[in-house]
Amino acid sequence: MARESLTGSRIRERRTMLGIKQADLARTIGISASYLNLIEHNRRRIGGKLLLNIADALEVEPQALTEGAEAALLGMLGEAAQAANLTSEDAHRAEAFAGRFPGWAEALAASQRRVAALERTVESLSDRMAHDPHLADSMHELLTTAAAVRSTAEILAGDGGLEPEWQDRFHANLDADSRRLAQSAQSLVGYLEQGKSAAGGGKSPQEEVEVYLAAQDYHFPELEAQSAKVRIEDVLQRQDMVLSDAARFILRGVLEQVREDAKVLPLDALQSAVAAQGVDPVTLARHFSVPVAVMLRRLAALPSLGAGLVVCDRSGTVIFRKSVAGFSVPRFDSCCPLWPLFAALAAPGAVLRERVGQLGRGQMQFDAFATTELAPAYDYNTPVPARCVMLLLPTPAGDTDQPVRAVGATCRICPQEKCHARREPSIMKT
Repeated sequence: MARESLTGSRIRERRTMLGIKQADLARTIGISASYLNLIEHNRRRIGGKLLLNIADALEVEPQALTEGAEAALLGMLGEAAQAANLTSEDAHRAEAFAGRFPGWAEALAASQRRVAALERTVESLSDRMAHDPHLADSMHELLTTAAAVRSTAEILAGDGGLEPEWQDRFHANLDADSRRLAQSAQSLVGYLEQGKSAAGGGKSPQEEVEVYLAAQDYHFPELEAQSAKVRIEDVLQRQDMVLSDAARFILRGVLEQVREDAKVLPLDALQSAVAAQGVDPVTLARHFSVPVAVMLRRLAALPSLGAGLVVCDRSGTVIFRKSVAGFSVPRFDSCCPLWPLFAALAAPGAVLRERVGQLGRGQMQFDAFATTELAPAYDYNTPVPARCVMLLLPTPAGDTDQPVRAVGATCRICPQEKCHARREPSIMKT
């Protein structure tokens, strides 16, 4: 069964969700209702201008009705089959199942997506509980105060011969410790819930910057414009920017990098080259005569690619991340040492390419490109600052020719038991 056979089912589901009658949609796109009925029941192939007209009428991107959506649906079904330990023969029937029962297929895929989301939540919470210093301090404060309250209460309850003066002192201590316990608990709850806010309130400076950059979609048109003379300070003084001083320091470095990269490689020119030549960072870097590290950062800035970016310094500490669905980068814990990012640190000047997939992510795979960028040396016997850049490009649907290296996010939540790079036991079960 061809994958195109699922397009009709997607069109029917989208039309039904919008409450559009079949006859009305057919009239809008200029075909007969009977022909649209054949399309929706996967009896006619569709493409070209007709597909564009249908997508426009249904207010959706064309790829959401064809390969992109079908690949995502089949990928989720494959992940569900893997989780259920189905045989290879049964797993290969996913396309037939989706074609015959699109509603049930979507329900199963939605369930699998929820499982994946819950898994990511477990990863995030485990990472935070184990390595967030602010959270550790708050928990220590709670436990210490609770122990003090219990100790005082035991003295008051266990000895009826206390003099009134001592009773008053213990009652005063109990009242003060109880208030401190309530304040600590309230502060902890506020810290755990403040992830929805824009900045501050217990977030680390890097988290503040990441939240702000995500809100801007990692794009600053005023810095991209070649003719504009916008200062970094002008951007930092935006009314919507509520950041701590430490976060502003980090963001200033990010914005300066964006401006420098934009000077040597405008996004418009890069977008045109990608459309003509495809996405090959080394080839594109040679075409524009720019360092590969610059090319990786600029490709990550193209919204059309949906790419992720991770940058670390010579110590291996992640100093920048642009998240991409399906690849988790820990905030507090150490990252998986098997990432190409860290291999590139040991090979300055080389450009590494490898297809990777994070364990527990099902079919989500990425083409990872990594290279190390060295700063100029200004003195003798002085360590040269280095930054390693890794671009993560989602693997095109149906491209299964290359071998995939299974990597984790961090050891604590990696289900791969037999790993030569493991640093600590995992809390996850395979």
